[in-house]
Amino acid sequence: MRAVFTYLTQISLFLFLLVGFQSEAQSVEWVSWEEAVQLSQTDAQPKKIFIDVYTDWCGWCKKMDKDTFQNPEVAAYMKENFYMVKLDAEGKDPIDFQGKTFKFVPSGRRGYHEFAAALLQGKMSYPTVVFLDEKLNMLSPVPGYQKVKPFMQIARYFGDNIYKDKDWNTYAGK
Repeated sequence: MRAVFTYLTQISLFLFLLVGFQSEAQSVEWVSWEEAVQLSQTDAQPKKIFIDVYTDWCGWCKKMDKDTFQNPEVAAYMKENFYMVKLDAEGKDPIDFQGKTFKFVPSGRRGYHEFAAALLQGKMSYPTVVFLDEKLNMLSPVPGYQKVKPFMQIARYFGDNIYKDKDWNTYAGK
């Protein structure tokens, strides 16, 4: 009987920890592009903007959502330092920015959004993340799936303003 009780206690503890981890992992706060722009203009101390450019059919995008963005360390750091935006590279809604309206362009089987193309500098690959400064100036697009450790190195490079004093190769030890 004691063994059964110990086993049930271990399962309960495991489930408690699992639920606790999942609730922690879900703490990513995504905002729309419009909300991020508004926040950057109205907050007393605006943050930089981070944009996850994805598509619904992109498996690596989904993997990065699950493995990287939902990691508690990543979620906490990004929440503290960035307004986080998800941008569907094939989204149909127009986006107004800096006096221009960016629209969906039908092309081939799927098409693309002009704003995504502008952010990705015409190199439409997914996932790609984009970092903007507090004044909405492009810092850099970063293409490809990123695991937690390399992602955090990149995020800190921009989030901690290291990019202002060191080039990437020096910072990354290359």
